Amino acid sequence: MTGQAASFVGTIPAHYDQEMGPVIFEHYAADVARRVAATKPMQVLELAAGTGIVTRALRNALPKRAQLTATDLNPPMLEVARAKFNPREKVAFEQADATALPFKDAAFDAVACQFGVMFFPDKDKSYHEVRRVLVRGGRYVFNVWDSQKHNPFGRLVHEIVCNFFAVDPPSFYQVPFGYHLIDPIKESLIEAGFTGLKVEVLRIVHEIRDVAGFARGLVYGNPMIDQIKERGGVDPDRIVGVIADTFHREFGANKNRMPLQAIVFEATAA
Repeated sequence: MTGQAASFVGTIPAHYDQEMGPVIFEHYAADVARRVAATKPMQVLELAAGTGIVTRALRNALPKRAQLTATDLNPPMLEVARAKFNPREKVAFEQADATALPFKDAAFDAVACQFGVMFFPDKDKSYHEVRRVLVRGGRYVFNVWDSQKHNPFGRLVHEIVCNFFAVDPPSFYQVPFGYHLIDPIKESLIEAGFTGLKVEVLRIVHEIRDVAGFARGLVYGNPMIDQIKERGGVDPDRIVGVIADTFHREFGANKNRMPLQAIVFEATAA
């Protein structure tokens, strides 16, 4: 996982965790944790753990004796995650590339990944790696964002940024919402050695309690901020202001309640 789409460094992790996390990640994190913990696995691996939003939910849901290993390509994200746990909790943190996992075959009973697969440069290779490190019968639970059509916050941010840059606009927001076709994902999982596939489209409506903060996180909490600065000529805070005003218009009549939609996959290692 290389390139700007994966570079969550600098001040990005804090904005990601504090301003975006409560709005778009925490509800889905609880869902992933519930699904993973349902079979009481004792060795669990998390990919693209980020700032530990899912990690915290997993640790709360798993049996106390279970060992949880949280990985991410970006150490600054893991440092934020690490601060959410005390040394007595059975959580290990390790930098790892999801397409070349540094673990032995059949080392885990379950693998989880929230909104990470979209960023992997070789998704098929990542599925093979997950299958390799899972025991036979082990489960892979992951989710991806549905299209921008079903996630208006992503569509609006992309449109607003494009309006600021007539030529070569930052393209970050095309990545998270660009991997949502169910059948190709199912075919990739089957080819990698998975069976028993379950797919659920999970829609929620979530209140944005701090619209200005959420707008700031959407600009400063991901690599788009670097793309904006590289192009120059636009103050990122101007973009934040337009996003906040637009969200107030779009969602304000419904008490700033915003629809979100993800697709959840559950697969069993054959």
